[in-house]
Amino acid sequence: EEDMLEVVVHKNLVFIPRPQGMSAAAQSQAAFLKGESHKKHPGVTNLKTLRLPDELQTAARSIIHRARVAQLTDRSRSLTNFLWSKKRAVEDSTLRQKAVSLEKELWEKAMEKRGDMDEELLEDRIKKKVFSELRKTTYHWTPMKYDEELAVVYMAARLAGGYAAVRRAMNEILKRDPSFAPQTLLDFGSGLGTVVWASHSCWGDTLKEMVCVDSSGPMNVLAERLLKAGDDERAEPHIKQVYFRQFLPVSPKVQFDVVAAAFTLSELLNAKDREEAVMTLWRKTSSYLVLVENGTKDGHQMLMEARATLLKKQDKIVHDSRPASVFAPCPHELTCPKLALKPTTPCNFQQKYTPLPLPGVRSHNERQTEKFSYLIVSRTEPAEAEGEGVDWARLIAPVQSRSRHVHCRMCCPDGRLQHLVVTARKQSRYTHTHTHTA
Repeated sequence: EEDMLEVVVHKNLVFIPRPQGMSAAAQSQAAFLKGESHKKHPGVTNLKTLRLPDELQTAARSIIHRARVAQLTDRSRSLTNFLWSKKRAVEDSTLRQKAVSLEKELWEKAMEKRGDMDEELLEDRIKKKVFSELRKTTYHWTPMKYDEELAVVYMAARLAGGYAAVRRAMNEILKRDPSFAPQTLLDFGSGLGTVVWASHSCWGDTLKEMVCVDSSGPMNVLAERLLKAGDDERAEPHIKQVYFRQFLPVSPKVQFDVVAAAFTLSELLNAKDREEAVMTLWRKTSSYLVLVENGTKDGHQMLMEARATLLKKQDKIVHDSRPASVFAPCPHELTCPKLALKPTTPCNFQQKYTPLPLPGVRSHNERQTEKFSYLIVSRTEPAEAEGEGVDWARLIAPVQSRSRHVHCRMCCPDGRLQHLVVTARKQSRYTHTHTHTA
């Protein structure tokens, strides 16, 4: 089976085609790439090191200069670490199960040493012990609330990295659906407006209406200032037709070509709230729904919950009957095989970027890496949904180059993980050379 596999790898993100019944010799550069460079392989969707658009970077630096936030660099670093380590809130049902289990365990121990202690007094002690243990061991989730100063700290910490993750996810659509020209966009939990900037860098002025929804007033104000190059309220925004709201459009019939939520699901209290939000956003999607989260175990699992909701849950409110189809990154719609691994490891991706220059930081050109997870779901016509797709696999880890061989780890269309070792002898010298050097 490996002998029939043509592998052309560019850095660490690429699809791997598996033409059926073809020899390795037939899968040459001339046959598959038609004489083009391997860099133009149709599966290459990763990007070079990303830099913030000049207008956005200039505006951000102007705002930072005027704000004069004390210890901005240290505070932004601390906030970055906090947001990365933030977990989902513990569900009430999980907490109840934990309490019942702990209470049972304490009762069993107490009965062995009970002596002449009054039962009511013992019950009271055990309850206090349960509450005390739960307070110590339960993760305390708190929602983020941004005032004007903390919004600037957040901008310093996350503007460049957030932009890089969203821009990389959007590039998946841009590369694989080049004829798609969206006119409307909805960004839920818009924050600094990075989705607008990333989308504009992909599709430019074809976007005629972009609605940003965020419950934080200070964050909306800051996002508007970034569009107007800082603090000149009379200035024309660099990107026009952007509208800010604190609530989603009321009408359930209003749809947008692209709907996005970046680093937003993790800010919702529980699984029920996340499920309701995902279904609401899906109703408002006419073409693509894009979800991005931190590349942590919790971030990945929240996206897999959203994926299961969209593929399996029957919506009671149906204005658009076209079913959901996973567009990226998964090459199948089966259960994520990474969730079955012990210990569980997240499916995440990496994008290099140039950080936003901060006052007092000398190395302004040092590259950083944003590690993120994402999910893109598309509206599919019934006829399309039933048709056969291209047999692709997805690289899920950076390619590891070794002497005389290369390691590729893939998620395959059959829902299984595969570890492929590419060598010149097995896959042809052409394949091995381009895999090793790309």
